[in-house]
Formats: sequence, structure tokens, C-alpha cells
Amino acid sequence: MTAGEGKLHATRRSEGTARSMPRVLFGLLGRSLLLPGASTAGAVLGCLWIAAVVLVPFGLGVPMTLFLTVPVRWFADRHRSWAGHRFGTPIARPYLPAPPGNLLTSVQAVLRDLASWRDFAWLMANSVVAWFTSGLTLVLFLAGLFYCAYPLLTALTPPDVFREPFGFFPVHGVGQTLLVALAGPVLLAGCYVTAEPLARLHAQLAHTLLIPTSKAELLARVGQLAKSRAEVVDAGASELRRIERDLHDGAQARLVSLGMSLGLAERFADDPEAIRRVLAEARASTADALAELRDLVRGIHPPVLADRGLDGAVRALALASPVRTEAEIRLPGRLPAPVESAAYFAIAEALTNAIKHAQPARIRIGVEFTPLPNRTEGELRITVTDDGRGGARIDDGGGLHGVARRLTAFDGTLTLDSPSGGPTNVRMSLPCALS
Repeated sequence: MTAGEGKLHATRRSEGTARSMPRVLFGLLGRSLLLPGASTAGAVLGCLWIAAVVLVPFGLGVPMTLFLTVPVRWFADRHRSWAGHRFGTPIARPYLPAPPGNLLTSVQAVLRDLASWRDFAWLMANSVVAWFTSGLTLVLFLAGLFYCAYPLLTALTPPDVFREPFGFFPVHGVGQTLLVALAGPVLLAGCYVTAEPLARLHAQLAHTLLIPTSKAELLARVGQLAKSRAEVVDAGASELRRIERDLHDGAQARLVSLGMSLGLAERFADDPEAIRRVLAEARASTADALAELRDLVRGIHPPVLADRGLDGAVRALALASPVRTEAEIRLPGRLPAPVESAAYFAIAEALTNAIKHAQPARIRIGVEFTPLPNRTEGELRITVTDDGRGGARIDDGGGLHGVARRLTAFDGTLTLDSPSGGPTNVRMSLPCALS
């Protein structure tokens, strides 16, 4: 992080601290109004779902179960997002992929999925817990407002309407109403102090019941590995086809031309001038074939990458770019060759994509390795940012889609932020270790 970025983050923290109390109070009020009512709606939805499940043997419950499963899972996903945001760790969806087949097969898959029953258990528990967490926050807030306004209420209402605020003793005179009003700030302070722990307790329920089980995580991991393996095989086959095509259309054609030129030279043995002309053509064909072979080898594994590592290779890309390109690289050492190759080609493709489509005036490449504490393993983070026109997308068959497929083989990820009008920010990450 640069000094400017550090100052910006510090400024944002100070602003957030200065505005934290009103923001938290309004946020707590909004959540306290929404979540208890939403929990009641969720309980109704859960009851309808279990009723549909009971009717499955009679046939009517098959479409009802599938229909109600959609809003149940949507409702659970919203709470996963909320709980994950509160704890700072996203909660993955735990549902198993739907198998192909008819409605009965789909219902069987839903009922065999443990996550469906955990959703139902959470809906029932949430309908009770929400009233003791968010509901209590709302009660404290409204009670605090009531007692703060108590002197005004007694002054504006007829006698004997607000004369027993606690239900234990009557209040007479302005002084006693002001004494009662002191309970208002106490209740508001209690609302402010207890709201965050109560919200975390509420989020903990969702976190406990809605996270994937170890079996679901294992199955998801197996599916991810199977998908990445298939993509690696497809990418390897595509690369082999590209090499074959380049050899057939390029170097092989040049070598055929070279052989024909040498054959003509044999036929012109008595004509030195013709021989010199044919040999000049043969020499040109040889130079062209060597150039194409160098380009082909560079496309497989650039020599600069082997000689100077990822740092030097990326800086060479930046120097060769027709657009002003800055490279900020922080690598404590060499990375494994496959990781360096994948990172290099990912950066090269993102750079080419920006130059070709975004029409930028400036591009910035950032490469940083963040190690885990006391270990050589860590994460390689790459950013390619341009100030072009934006609007980039990860389309099937596009360059960025190919980059994402290449990174998937290393459990890497690619995220794209490219609003219309720019700027475009391509973020990539690769788990790896120093070699």
C-alpha cells in the first residue's frame, strides 16, 4: 500500500468513527424493523414447505415442494450474505447440484440434500430468535423515545392519560415527569450498547445452521476439481491445436519453400546468376522460418521468463507496450515455473485485451506475493488496471475467459470490475509457494 493509499484509508477510518453512532443507530433501527417481520414470514414459508413435503407421497406435494424450495433458498441466501458480511467471511451456498431428470428426481434430490432440512430448522429457530435479538433492540429504541418525550406527552394529553408510565405509581407535576424522562437516555444507551452483541448472536444462528457441512464442502471441492481438470484438458488440447496450426501454416510452409528453392538451384547449375537469386530466396525463407519458430517458442514459454523470472518478464511486457504502462512488482524470490508461466500469460492477455478494446491512455500492472506467517506458501495477487472506456466482460471464448480457465488449474481466481466509461480493474490471485 502506498503512502497516499494509507492516508486515504486513515481518513476513511476517522470519518467512519465520527459518523459511527448515527449510522449504527439508523442501521440498527432499520434492521430491527425488518428482521422480526421477515422472520415471521420465513416461519410461514417454512411451514408451507414442510406441508408440501408431507404431501409428496400423494403427488400434489411434488410441484409445491419444488416451487417453495426456490423462495426458501433465496431467503436463506440473503441471510447467508448478511451473516457473512457481519463476520467478514462469506458463507458459500451448501446445496448439491440438481441432477438431470423429471420433477420426481428433482424433489428426491432436494429432500436428500441435508442443506434443505437445515434451512427448515433455521427458519423455525430464526422465527423465535429474531424477536429476542432484533425485536429487543426495537423495543428498547421505541421505549427510549417514549420516555424522552414523556414530559411533552403529559403536557399535550388530557389528565390521567400518561400519569402512570411504569404502571406502579402515579406521576404528579412537571418535576416528576422530568425525572421519569431520565429513563429515556438510559434505554437508548442500552439499545446502542446491546444491539451489536444481539445482532452478532442473531448472525451466529444463521452462520451455524446455514454454512455448508463438511460433506457438502467435499462434494463441492470434488466438483470444482473435476471442472478445473476438464478445463485444463480442453486448454491443453486447444494449445496443441494452435501449435500444430502455427507449425503447419508457418514454419512448415517456409521449409517446404526452402526445399523447392534448393531443388531449383540444382536445376540451374550452369546459371550462376539464377543460383544466386534462388539461394537468396532460400536464405529469406530460412530467416522467416526461424522467426516464426522463435515466436512459437515464445508463445509456449518465453525465454525472458526462464532467464529473468516473472519480475523481468512483466517489466519487459510493460516496456514493449504501445501504451504507457507502469509495473509495480514485489516478489521476494522466484516462484514455481508453472505458476510464473500462468501468471505471465494472464498478465499478457489482460494487457493485450486492454490495449485492443479499451483504448486507454495509461495501464498499471501490480504483482505482489503475500506469504502466510512463518511459511513459504502464500498468495500471488495480480492487478491490471487501465483508464480506458470500460465495459469489459468475461465472455465464453474471450481472452479473459481463457485467463480464468488457465488460473482455475491452480485454484486461482479472476474478478473483473469494468463499469461503462471505465476504469477497468482485473484482479487475479494464485495460491502458490516460493521455489
